[in-house]
Amino acid sequence: MDKNRKDLDDYIDHLKNVLFFSPNTLRAYYQDINQFFIYIKENKLKVNKDNIRDFISDIFLKTKNKATIARKTYAIRSFYSFLLSKGKVDKNPFDGIRTPKTDKKLPEILTEKEMGDFLDKIPEEGLLNIRNKALFEMLYATGLRVSEIANIKISDIDKREKLIRVLGKGKKERIVPFNKRSLDLLEKYQEEKFKKFGNKTEFIFLNYKGSKISERSIERILEKLYLELTGSGKKVFPHLFRHSFASHLLQRGANLRIIQELLGHSNLVTTEKYTSLNYSDLLKTYNEFHPRS
Repeated sequence: MDKNRKDLDDYIDHLKNVLFFSPNTLRAYYQDINQFFIYIKENKLKVNKDNIRDFISDIFLKTKNKATIARKTYAIRSFYSFLLSKGKVDKNPFDGIRTPKTDKKLPEILTEKEMGDFLDKIPEEGLLNIRNKALFEMLYATGLRVSEIANIKISDIDKREKLIRVLGKGKKERIVPFNKRSLDLLEKYQEEKFKKFGNKTEFIFLNYKGSKISERSIERILEKLYLELTGSGKKVFPHLFRHSFASHLLQRGANLRIIQELLGHSNLVTTEKYTSLNYSDLLKTYNEFHPRS
């Protein structure tokens, strides 16, 4: 098992330093693969297809969750693919292993009215209120991931063209437009922030101490603020803004390929990455279809 642990550590290092997986994904992969190791060790089993199927059945009996099984199977299969590429195994024991098909669910969204009502109710007086209004307007205006918006720097913003340079998953860079409403709030926030903190940091969105705001803080602020301002018990989270951004553009007739480019969904491309697109296409579609433009 020591060898397995060393192989697992090497794999996690590969995901972190070569593929740039997020900390949450690294943690999930480690737990899923380690769970398989423990199952094999405790039951004194060999890694073969029959025992793998028994492992999957055991997980299903405990969770009744097809998505969980699919995620764990994918993680472990990927681990053995890594070992195969390094010549540490002769074949991937998970090849040919089927998992239950997961039910496809549409992503949750806020309606345009729900989104507009919430954003319009955020107060615009006081540094933290202005920050919150600027942050959530920008989140909806761009469809950025919470990790992306937390890491935006002043140098990433082109105010004249209203464009943001974003470093997304896998350190892949993309350019995303935003609207005048967000720009006005951003400039107001920058002025108020400078009065209190000066040029303390290059990051745009800060916590009350003047340090870069964390992803978890954004999640907590949104959850608390939405309940306070709307009285709704609806569960909200930053990724809901991303889903809503894409859905609202699509509902208004925006081109799906443009939306994929805005979101940075390079994994949806099987052959080439939208080589015919340019920023004028992005800006034209964005300005025509975004609800708050």
